[in-house]
Parts: sequence; structure tokens; C-alpha cells
Amino acid sequence: MKVLFLTRDLGIGGSQRQLAVLASGLAGRGHDVAVVTLYGGGALEGLVGDSGARLVSIEKRNRWDVIAPLARLRWLFVAERPDVVYAFLPTQTTLAALLLPRRLATKLVFGLRAGGMQLNHYDRLSALTYRSEAWLSRRADLSIANAQAVRADAATRGFQVDRIVVVPNGIDTDAIRPDAAAGRAERRRWGVPANAFVIGCVARLDPMKDHANLINAAAAFARTNPDARFVCVGDGSSDTRKMLITLANSLEIADRVLWVGTTDDMKAVYSAFDIATLTSAFGEGFPNVIGEAMACGIPVVATDVGDAGQIIGEFGEVVPPRNPDCLCAAWSRLRRRLEQNPALHEATRSSIIARYGLHAMLCRTEDILTPLVAGRPAEEIVYQFS
Repeated sequence: MKVLFLTRDLGIGGSQRQLAVLASGLAGRGHDVAVVTLYGGGALEGLVGDSGARLVSIEKRNRWDVIAPLARLRWLFVAERPDVVYAFLPTQTTLAALLLPRRLATKLVFGLRAGGMQLNHYDRLSALTYRSEAWLSRRADLSIANAQAVRADAATRGFQVDRIVVVPNGIDTDAIRPDAAAGRAERRRWGVPANAFVIGCVARLDPMKDHANLINAAAAFARTNPDARFVCVGDGSSDTRKMLITLANSLEIADRVLWVGTTDDMKAVYSAFDIATLTSAFGEGFPNVIGEAMACGIPVVATDVGDAGQIIGEFGEVVPPRNPDCLCAAWSRLRRRLEQNPALHEATRSSIIARYGLHAMLCRTEDILTPLVAGRPAEEIVYQFS
């Protein structure tokens, strides 16, 4: 099977990492896999290249560099003639639907990764592509959502529900695993005391991640937990970072909050946390950071957005979004649970291995794409895997 993945780039990010491990895994199973990026040079390109999958960039220089790169993309579709074009996220699904020639026998698959987006937080072009994706979904042979919440949201947006199948994200639990020594080293690098109680959040600085909720909850938690430190891992706009630092200063907890950029060694990052947290207000599907933290044995407190509650189960806490009081209380409850039951770490990891291993995602994806390429109707495939 010849599969061409299409994504914006292979920089650090949840969707990019899932595409990278999926492409690598399918290449390892003997499929002819190419990953096409709009922008080259992403940090995850090495992961894909090492697997034997091919890397191709259409070399867009910026948002407004359009005509020549898109002509190259259309030419690439014709030259490659893949069995499947699997496009991730609205801009790429929109481009694939518009540029993939209908005369080709290629099957088009939309990769849906987010649900319940609040478009007022984003620019007009982002909002337009999100709406265009739903309208153009009739061009897709199949859509693959990474969470039940994403499938439900797509149906409300106008996607044909009998052409949407769910494949939960897969966590590479061999690579993402507890590493106490690396965690201690990471704390030293951050300048965090070894005996501090660290609550960590891995998320880009974006409106959907709602770091303001985290900072407000942190101020309340710090009043009764003097050993608490809060580590925010991820990049974003400088304006957003300044706003959040100003908020932390106004709440007199700036010395308790660390702003850390992206890193390749996520195993060390998660292992440096006592609790991981995700405070998103909207837009999540299957948040990778929840599964990855749990794979490292770190229990999670998250807002009830996307499939967070299903992933966490009994091994953490789930709270309403935009409610710092509930978030603070959940951190306190989980801290007490860890003190009373240290075995929670091992049970947390075991739950991810059992339900969300990488092997399961690869097998499910392969079992869906193979009959699609063979001409089986999408509705039958969806029915089989629902």
C-alpha cells in the first residue's frame, strides 16, 4: 500500500508526533510511505527519515507564498499516484480536497484531530479553513477521528457520520516510560528543588490551552502548599507569554512558575513532574500529553474536554473547564491519593499500555486503510470498526 501523508510541518506538537509515529510504523510494516510537509526542517523529521519513510517538502516560505508551492503539491499527487492521501488538520485536508485530481484512483482520508473549536480566538483564514473542511468533507472517501468527541463534533459540523471512524492516538510506551534519573536531572536544569511538589503542564501557549486557568488555580494551591512549583512546557506567541507572566506577577506567584520551551526529551520532562495537568477550555480530541504523562507513571488532572475523561479513567482527576477552584481542589485530592497509594504510578502506566499502545493504533489504521484501497465502501468499514 502506498500512503502519502500531508501535514503542515513536523515540528514539535501532538498531531505532528502522531503522524510521525504512524508514518514510521506503517513504513516498518513494509508499506511505501511518504510524508509531505508544507514547511521543511521540523524537529520530528529525523524520526520519520530513520524509519525508511520518504520526506518531501513543497517548500512554502510563508503563509502568502501560495501559487508555486501548491502547483508543486498538485504535481506531486500526480507523480506519486498514491493509493491513499491521508491529510492531517483543516488546512491540509482542504488543500488535498481541492488539489487531488479526481481522475486518480487515490483514496482521500481526512485526519480529524480537534473538536469544539472556538473560532473567535483565531484569525479569519484559520476560521475559513476550518469551515471549508466540513464543506469539502464530501470529497473525502473516509475521515479518521482520533477521539469519540472529535467524531461527534464533526457530525455537528456537517460531516457524514457514516464516513467517520475513530482511531485513538497511540503512545509509544517503550520510548515514553518512567525515568527517575532523567527527571531529577531535568529538575536541576530548571532550578527546581528536589523536594518540591511539581505540577507540570505540557502545552503550547494558545487560547485553547487556557493557561490563565492554570495560573489562577496555582495561586490558590500555592497558599496551602508552600513546596509547590508549576512548570509550563511549550512555546507560543511572545504576547501570550507576557500576558501570562503579568498574571502570575499580579497573583504574586511569579517565583513559583517556570516557563520552559519545547524539548525533545519528553520522557525526562514527564518524569520530573509529580502531577501533570492540562487545563484546556476547548478544542481537544485525544490529548497526547495526557497519555504520555500517564505512560511515564505520572497521574493527570485535566479539564473535561475531548476524550480526556476516557483516557484518565480512575487514574487521575477530571474537572470542568474554566474553573480554577475545581482545578485546585483536584490537584489537592490527587496529591493526597499519591501519598496514600504510591502504587498509583505503576497502575497509571499500566492503563495506557493496556488501552492506548502504539501497536493498537498501527493495526487499526492498517486494517481500515487496506479495505478502503481495495474498494470496500467506507460505510461498511465504519460499521465494522464502530
